[in-house]
Amino acid sequence: MHLNRRNLMGLGAALAAPALVPGLARAQGNWPNQPIRLVVPFSAGGPTDIPARLIADELSKLLPQRVIVENRTGAGTVVGADAVAKAPKDGHTFLYTTIAQAAIRAIYPTLPFDPVKDFTPVALAGTIPMLMMVNKDVPVNSLQELIALLKKDPGKYDYASTGNGAALHLASELFLKQAGGLKVNHVPYRGSAAAMPDLLNGTVTMMLDVANSALPFVQRGEVKGLAISSAQRIPQLPDMPTFQEAGVPGYEAYTWHMVLAPAGTPEPVVTRMNALINQVMAMDTVKARLADLTMQTRSDTTPETTRKWLTDEIAKWEPIIKEAGIKAD
Repeated sequence: MHLNRRNLMGLGAALAAPALVPGLARAQGNWPNQPIRLVVPFSAGGPTDIPARLIADELSKLLPQRVIVENRTGAGTVVGADAVAKAPKDGHTFLYTTIAQAAIRAIYPTLPFDPVKDFTPVALAGTIPMLMMVNKDVPVNSLQELIALLKKDPGKYDYASTGNGAALHLASELFLKQAGGLKVNHVPYRGSAAAMPDLLNGTVTMMLDVANSALPFVQRGEVKGLAISSAQRIPQLPDMPTFQEAGVPGYEAYTWHMVLAPAGTPEPVVTRMNALINQVMAMDTVKARLADLTMQTRSDTTPETTRKWLTDEIAKWEPIIKEAGIKAD
């Protein structure tokens, strides 16, 4: 066969194409060729579901196929995560999850999947800080005064959380450890809406809650807000110190939202989905809507930095879980 310059260019392109990897070839050329499932392992209408649906709607405007949120609840987040881990690796199924992904391996002794090896990180969507509150009749007005009170009477006081092994439980245990090994009794509830009445009436002394849930109660003076768990203060409460400013060096905790794909999803799909999610998270309308939920949006992450975030969070929380003896309900 006579090979002119055009033939050589065509041959080079053919050799460079991923013809031996059919999934990769399809991903580059035709993805997405069907609706995309964004699996949320939490109930519809909840604090994780709302941002997921907002992001899915915006992604649907940028893609030739719709992104459909599918709520798969059960066994914490195990059912939903397992569905994604075992889904086809064709770029049409993703998991929208939280800090639960960093805690799941330590909380559940046996899992049908590996929370790291069976997933490919795509993007970190954002972080939500937590706010430390105490009942308004507790005789403290700062975090240091609360720590002194708890040290004075170990085991006398109770703290509420939104459930065993939930983000607020983990963050509370981290606080107790970093504040000097404080002894406070844990009282788990089924969500902050169930816990808040007992904080208001003094049945429990204190509670860490996600900032958007806690804000109205603090702003109305129904509870005392003492510190925010982020590295910097938040615009909604500019006078509220961070835990680090309030005397707990190095304390920082968030619940966070992340998109993962099944391990083995073609890299071009992961890269493109990362770019699309970053594009969505940079939209002024999205940032404004999620600011109402006190989410600090991220539009600068890569699959690699997302992987590092996840592995760093696992390294941070697994020792806390084991030390506190936290087990699944």
